[in-house]
Amino acid sequence: MALPSGGAYVSPMWPIDRPPQCVDRIKELADTNLETWHAEQVGGMREVATVQVVPREPRPFQVRLDGPGNATAGLAKVSGTTASADEPGTPDVPGIPSVRAGVVSRPVLFGRLAEAERVVQMSAPAGSGKTVLMRSWIAEAGLAGRAAWVSVDSEHRDPRRFWISVADGLRGTAAGSALVRPLTAAPGLDGWAVVERLLKDLGPLEDRLWLIIDDAHVLESSEVLPQLELLLLRAPQELRFVLPTRHDLRLGLHRLRPEGDLTEIRAADLRFSLAEARALFGATGVELPADALARLHRRTEGWAAGLRLAALSLAGHPDPERFAAEFSGTDRTVAEFLLAEVLDRQSEEIRRLLLRTSVLERVSGPLADALTGGSGGERILQDLEQAGAFVVSLDAGRSWFRYHQLFADLLQLQLRRTEPNEQTALHRAAAEWLAKHGHPVEAVRQARAAEDWGMAARLLSDHWLDLYLSGRGATLVELIATFPRRVVTASPELTTVLVAGDLVRGALEDAGRHLAMATAELAAVPADRRGRVQVMLAVLRLFLARRFVDFPAVADEAQRLLAVTENADAVHLGLSEDLRAAAFISLGIAEVWAFRFADADRHLKQGVALARLIGRPYLEFTGLTHGAHGMLLFRPDASPAEWSRQAIELAERHGWGEEPLAGVAYAQLGIVMLFQGRLDEAEPWLERAERTLRTEVEPAAGMSLRYARAVLELARGRYADALAAFGDAEKLAATLVSPHTLATSMRSRMLQTLVRLGQTGRAEEALAELDSDVRVSAEMRIAAAALRLATGDPQAAAGALAPVLDGQASKVRLIRMVTALLLEAQARDALGDQATAGRVLERALDITESNGIILPFLLDPVPALLERHRRSGTAHPALITQILRTPPGGPGGHGGAGSPPVRGGLGGIFPPRPTVTEQLTDSETRVLRYLPTHLTVHDIANELFLSANTVNTHRRHLYAKLGVHSRHDAVARARALGLLAPSAPRA
Repeated sequence: MALPSGGAYVSPMWPIDRPPQCVDRIKELADTNLETWHAEQVGGMREVATVQVVPREPRPFQVRLDGPGNATAGLAKVSGTTASADEPGTPDVPGIPSVRAGVVSRPVLFGRLAEAERVVQMSAPAGSGKTVLMRSWIAEAGLAGRAAWVSVDSEHRDPRRFWISVADGLRGTAAGSALVRPLTAAPGLDGWAVVERLLKDLGPLEDRLWLIIDDAHVLESSEVLPQLELLLLRAPQELRFVLPTRHDLRLGLHRLRPEGDLTEIRAADLRFSLAEARALFGATGVELPADALARLHRRTEGWAAGLRLAALSLAGHPDPERFAAEFSGTDRTVAEFLLAEVLDRQSEEIRRLLLRTSVLERVSGPLADALTGGSGGERILQDLEQAGAFVVSLDAGRSWFRYHQLFADLLQLQLRRTEPNEQTALHRAAAEWLAKHGHPVEAVRQARAAEDWGMAARLLSDHWLDLYLSGRGATLVELIATFPRRVVTASPELTTVLVAGDLVRGALEDAGRHLAMATAELAAVPADRRGRVQVMLAVLRLFLARRFVDFPAVADEAQRLLAVTENADAVHLGLSEDLRAAAFISLGIAEVWAFRFADADRHLKQGVALARLIGRPYLEFTGLTHGAHGMLLFRPDASPAEWSRQAIELAERHGWGEEPLAGVAYAQLGIVMLFQGRLDEAEPWLERAERTLRTEVEPAAGMSLRYARAVLELARGRYADALAAFGDAEKLAATLVSPHTLATSMRSRMLQTLVRLGQTGRAEEALAELDSDVRVSAEMRIAAAALRLATGDPQAAAGALAPVLDGQASKVRLIRMVTALLLEAQARDALGDQATAGRVLERALDITESNGIILPFLLDPVPALLERHRRSGTAHPALITQILRTPPGGPGGHGGAGSPPVRGGLGGIFPPRPTVTEQLTDSETRVLRYLPTHLTVHDIANELFLSANTVNTHRRHLYAKLGVHSRHDAVARARALGLLAPSAPRA
């Protein structure tokens, strides 16, 4: 029973069902003459006590298994970079772990062992690397003289033999040799007495000592366990225990958890990371491309023995990449290991359950009973999981399980060999059970595996809308793609599902074509299913119209769908509330685009609230995102910013952070910050949106995102980049059925960008080519004014702006009105009318103070006018300070048309006068502006997209810089210093 080193000592796995012969063997051992046994064995065990704690230096690399199937892997100093956090296995493992004599170092696990509590339970299936990990840690930590190792086998279920091994192991250590008295074998040797004696001997222990009881699971159901429990609970603090086992031990370890005396290392901790697997294969001389190695790693789930056996099979293989692609649990070396260590050790009842349920992705007790015709499936599965038999629990209640991938491969192979004609029937029975118990996706897959296409088609047709509204569009696409073309072509219902898949993929032209085909073939649908298909076609028409931004059609379809939800068929089909929520949300979005804001707000809130009520978070996510998007386009000053925040929180909570729809929410948050002049904060959100949002899926939102990027570049003074981004936005706008609301604004901005680039001639030509009705729009009048100012004609600029400012031009958004006012102020100032320029500028500040949108002041900066205006008296001194301190667009700043060059920022020519000992930051200035209001800290946080804690931090800093201790005093002091207006901000 020497410590595994170069040999292949394998301790047998104790089966769940213990055959009578095992009990007989225990009795036989109990009746053996102890003195004879001791003479034959104990001398060798005493030698082991000294040899075991000094792990032999591993020989030059060779393929072997150590301990109970554990792959050789571990022991060496660490170097390299940090591995990716998303790799399975121990976190933060070095990117290139060191390898010594074929053993991969595992420093994170070494660290956990070094810092472990008094008792360590290392519970994982066979081949997980427990023994090798302990050997390499002992060598790495230099603990050879301070660790006693007992390798348990079936003979150790006899308490006398076990405790003699423990005593000899402890005596083989430096500290134990002086404390632990020799234990002599005798017929009356009592385990309980031995424990009491060991506790007395070890009482004076001062130096830390480790006792490793390897394969401790073999002790299950023996007299030893309660005796070992006594030793664990009463042992001195310096005696540390490590219990490598294949399953949790019945040792009362739960008592140690509250005291903080237990460290648990489990299978998930022992899994090799991708970096460790790379090092292991590299040590064998096997070179695999990254994707092939990743495939092998996924297949083995980081199981040490699986990786090691794969390396063994790969040695000398003519086509390593092909091997990696085909490697499975049916590989000879893996199959032999799993058969010997797991499957062949189970009873016939358990083997039958394992084989017949191997056709499933996951299994529960009742489902297993349905496939075996037996009972007690849940108990068997729970016992298998507890025994470390490659069965993994999937939920906290331990009701659903799956098999390790390699084990499932082996089981399926054995099923084909033993019951070759049963697979189809098993798949069909599983499909029926899963469908009946509310698991439609798995039911479709099982029906598909049985090639029962009729059942599969009915199931998918009945449940695709649930998948779509639940945000599981990728699953929907995967399912419909597995149907043979002939089956889809022959089924109008599957053609309907195909439309939904097209929408998920963003293939809008395909969606329109398939929708027309399904509508034309409606008469071929059986009469008892035709009503449902009609409703589904109406839903798909609505969704497709929304994607094309055909909002008149969206409004019509939404109204029709609301009427359908009152239909008895819809109520009977369980679709009423789902469809009503979808219809309200779609109707609200359409009403935003029709400028019916009150109706839009009401219907959007109805739809979102209903989605929340019926437990449709993805539908709620859709309503929040699209509703906020529409309001942001048309009424940025009144945009429900909280909706964007809620949408992002929902996305993060449900794992939709990389969904195209999440990209829309990211873009909106970036745009809000862009409007507020927080360019540095806006850009990361826009970048995240650009990585996530797929323009083919959300073309309207994609156009808004490109437009926002262009405006950001314009604000930063990167005019060429801005012009390119405007061009990208224009191409997307051309794909929409209805003109995007920003289309005219975008052309106006493009003309202004040309002016900034000095290409006034090109801007003149573009303006002249416009249709007359477009040329007289408010947006184009603003562009014309900028062009006239740039060419030195302020009078013409003022003339172009007059209809915008006096209300003749309709539908002027406030953000563009501020731009018009800034251009007007420049024109009046250039004409020598400073008084009018001041009044116009004050009007622009009034609007900006009310909505917080300072972007126009960054796009058309007027620093000299602002500084002069502040000196002459204004209701908005803090706002002017904030604007002047906001970084300019390009290097050295940029002025608006007709503005003098700016040096060192917007306030470069006339720096703001000092008002406090320490300058307020931009964030503190923004918070200061809200202090005179009745808004709470939470309300201010919502307005600024900050947490309440952050607002409180800024407020404390404000108070310190102003030398005050309350909100009231801060407002008074800020007004005295000119940082706030003398009276409350205007509404």
